[in-house]
Amino acid sequence: MLRIIAHAVLLAGALALGACGFADSRAPVPEFMRMKEVEQPPPEPAPDVKRLVREQIDVVFLNTSYPREVHVAPPHHEVRGPGWTACVRAQLTSATGTSLGTQTYIVTINGGKVVDRRRAEADDICGSESYEPI
Repeated sequence: MLRIIAHAVLLAGALALGACGFADSRAPVPEFMRMKEVEQPPPEPAPDVKRLVREQIDVVFLNTSYPREVHVAPPHHEVRGPGWTACVRAQLTSATGTSLGTQTYIVTINGGKVVDRRRAEADDICGSESYEPI
């Protein structure tokens, strides 16, 4: 019986001491026991979407789609993450040479580069954006 009580006391003590290692920066414990706050990098300034799309047009559209009448919308902060998103619209041609009409894509910009693109869907904000030619 004494052995079980001793194990329970040791386990409780270990849990209590172990919890000290997880104290956050606002916990009421001495400074040296607190976790350091992670400094957030400053937000990126708004990118020049016109210039980026012009310089990286091959990342946004396939060369064989012959993009023309390319227009861009103002950038918005990405919902998740430090980057930016912007809508890009252009007249495209299919692989068979027929016109695809106006197609709209959402590009993700991070660190001054276009890092991703996807076709805009009906529930995206691209339909209500104001566009400017590049």
